[in-house]
Amino acid sequence: MHARSVTASITALLGAAALLFPMSPAGAADTGGTPLVVAHRGGSGYAPENTLAAVDRAAALGFEWVENDVQRTKDGTLVVVHDDNLRRTTDAEEVFPGRSPWKVKDFTAAEIARLDAGSWFSPSFRGTRVPTLEQFVRRVERHGQKLLLEIKNPELYPGIERDTLKVLANEGWLDRRHVGDRLVVQSFSAASVRTVHELKPAVRTGLLGKPPVGDLPGYAAFADQINPSYTSLTSGYVAAVQSFRGPHGSPLEVQTWTVNDAAAARRVAGYGVDGIISNVPDVVRDAVG
Repeated sequence: MHARSVTASITALLGAAALLFPMSPAGAADTGGTPLVVAHRGGSGYAPENTLAAVDRAAALGFEWVENDVQRTKDGTLVVVHDDNLRRTTDAEEVFPGRSPWKVKDFTAAEIARLDAGSWFSPSFRGTRVPTLEQFVRRVERHGQKLLLEIKNPELYPGIERDTLKVLANEGWLDRRHVGDRLVVQSFSAASVRTVHELKPAVRTGLLGKPPVGDLPGYAAFADQINPSYTSLTSGYVAAVQSFRGPHGSPLEVQTWTVNDAAAARRVAGYGVDGIISNVPDVVRDAVG
């Protein structure tokens, strides 16, 4: 397709989007605002990812928002861990040598609680544990922080959306104060995001990835954010996303991941993103603040 035809097609598409959904205000960079900075898996550049120590580090650095990953054990407990197996971030191979491939779903909560989730990162974190979602949420609450919660691999854990919302409710995180501006639940699975929205419409949600612009009207029915990798991002895509309104009536937001250097942070801030997710959030804050 010739460049002129491509430009005309994109212009027409964005024009149609503007008719369907009112245009949002300009992005953060265009208005002189600063993108929100989210500590990815806690302060994971400085402490073992997805642990209470990482939450503490993010708080010490002055960051309100932390991101985490939630999966489910064999006996139904929700734990905060990124990979679907325990090999990379714990000593599961040594503690349970006959349990290959060490999948989270094949271990009980008590077994996972025995594992060292800190030594792989640094000897100074030896004995750090994989937290349950309850423990993680309580530490976030203690610091007065906010939570970007990712439901990881929902296809492995049927019903995990309902389980997650139950834990959040039990911990007081589904009241008006929390769902208003302290909680977002996200996933790479559109079906999972839709399920969360249907079960608890008040909760803000995010879809991870970069869906085609033409599909955004459908996602806007149940997602408040579209959260792509920064490596795939363009200013045009950010503007297209922000031209739609989500299920709560506000313009769709874009939070991009995982930005760990100043140059990339400045570049995506220039695109007008609403948030930047980083392992080293202080580096990003210094670059864009």
